[in-house]
Amino acid sequence: MTEPTMEDVARAAGVGVATVDRVINRRAPVRADTAQRVLDAAQTLGFRRAGLISKRISEQQRPLRLGFLLQSQRSPFYTALGHALEQAVQALQQQRATPVLAFMDDFTPRKVAERLLALGQQVDAVALVAADHPVIHQAIETLHAQGVPVFALVTDLSAPSVAGYVGMDNRKMGRTAAWSIAKLSQRPGKVGLILGSHRYLCQEQCEISFRSYLRESAPGFQVLETLVSLEDVALAHAATLELLHLHPDLVGVYVAGGGVEGVLEALQEAAMPELVTVCHDLTDTTRQALLDGHASVVLSHPCEWMARSLCEAMQKRLQNRQPVGKSQGLLPFTLYTVANV
Repeated sequence: MTEPTMEDVARAAGVGVATVDRVINRRAPVRADTAQRVLDAAQTLGFRRAGLISKRISEQQRPLRLGFLLQSQRSPFYTALGHALEQAVQALQQQRATPVLAFMDDFTPRKVAERLLALGQQVDAVALVAADHPVIHQAIETLHAQGVPVFALVTDLSAPSVAGYVGMDNRKMGRTAAWSIAKLSQRPGKVGLILGSHRYLCQEQCEISFRSYLRESAPGFQVLETLVSLEDVALAHAATLELLHLHPDLVGVYVAGGGVEGVLEALQEAAMPELVTVCHDLTDTTRQALLDGHASVVLSHPCEWMARSLCEAMQKRLQNRQPVGKSQGLLPFTLYTVANV
């Protein structure tokens, strides 16, 4: 006796073969009553993939679970981003969905990979903010093989199986920071540059484009050796104080990574009103720094827009409405000065 085929199941259920295929492979949504007819026919005929059809129907009936692995909850930016993601998940159209948020204080690659794999077992798709590292790539490949798409948020990742990236055009961000310092400084001179880590592709791209703009368009400015804060407020504070001590003739500072609270605290202590400072993301701290004159320009991620774009991309991938390959969601950043906060 021959095994029942998809054609047999389709005929018994009174649907087309394409409908059976959509139920099995989630190529497109199928009405609940139609999917149930396909399952009943598959079970009656003894179709070998009846169990998978049952699983697919169960997945379609429960809410989507979207996971987000963010950096420290002590960071005002990631607290705000987490709230925006929760709101965006709840606002998804034509789909019940549940957000699963996780925050990290340990950014070492192995710990991030462990947290990513654990979160991936709880959700249908996951997005994370992480440094670009082979150990993290391996975790992404593992989840991809298990059918869990992984998206990069804020900073891109070079793992081959990353499902998409949602964030800023960091080349434009770095060049805008350089333009701001070149135009606002009273004279050319030395410029400090502070990153969290070169492993974050967004920060690496900001640094490259920042240096490139000044080299091409404002060669009178000398960018000093990059300081690394490891995204730590205390380290950023200490590094900034040392920078100001070694270079009292500094004319500008660009903070392209974490720890900005420490940098701004050091600038306040040093009281250098002529210094042009550019940093990222409007928070209570950076807003006050603009008002007090310790920051000149803030280049900010639009958290609500970014969260909506990410959640929609995750939903499309899970519903197989997105073409195979990596999706790119590059959004414009917002520029703030004391005049528009």
